[in-house]
Amino acid sequence: HYSSISKLVESEARIETHFIMLTSRQTSSSIRWKLHHLRHNIEVRAQSSMTSEIRPPLPPFDEPSATQKVRMAEDAWNSRDPERVSLAYTPDSRWRNRSEFLTGRKEIEQFLKTKWDLETEYHLIKEVWAWQDNRIAVRFAYESKRNADGQWVRSYGNENWEFDEHGLMKHRIASINDLLISEDERKFRWPLGRRPDDHPGLSDLGL
Repeated sequence: HYSSISKLVESEARIETHFIMLTSRQTSSSIRWKLHHLRHNIEVRAQSSMTSEIRPPLPPFDEPSATQKVRMAEDAWNSRDPERVSLAYTPDSRWRNRSEFLTGRKEIEQFLKTKWDLETEYHLIKEVWAWQDNRIAVRFAYESKRNADGQWVRSYGNENWEFDEHGLMKHRIASINDLLISEDERKFRWPLGRRPDDHPGLSDLGL
């Protein structure tokens, strides 16, 4: 990716040099116009390469790529980093989370910041339910402690995801139900952060 950008920049520099040499010799206006046009195209391509966002694996999904996509999302959410999580979505991504409706990364990031201020000790497990073309259905559960009163909660949810061609999620629909639990009833006890590879998943835990 970066080598391609370097080649584009080098090409642009060479054209700039030739452009100066040719214009200094009073080259015909048609040639100068072509050089301007070519230089502009290279600049556009270089800028596009530097700003485009690609988030593999890309649709259409199969079982391995859908499973990878879900695990990547789980890992990001377990980081409890709102900015990191928001970058997995398109700039104009649309959400329904429970009864809240969000549009765009700024709203998503603010929502997540508030969420993790209220829900501490957050531990999440996601699991693929189904996939087709650019869509993935997911079920999940997470345990957290309410900051307000210290009550432990296990939240069960289902998500529908839709992705664009770059692998960014453009639509997320999440329905979630909460179950109050005691500290002794907790099942997710790994250290805060990424779930270890050898930790059981939802099906293994009977959830």
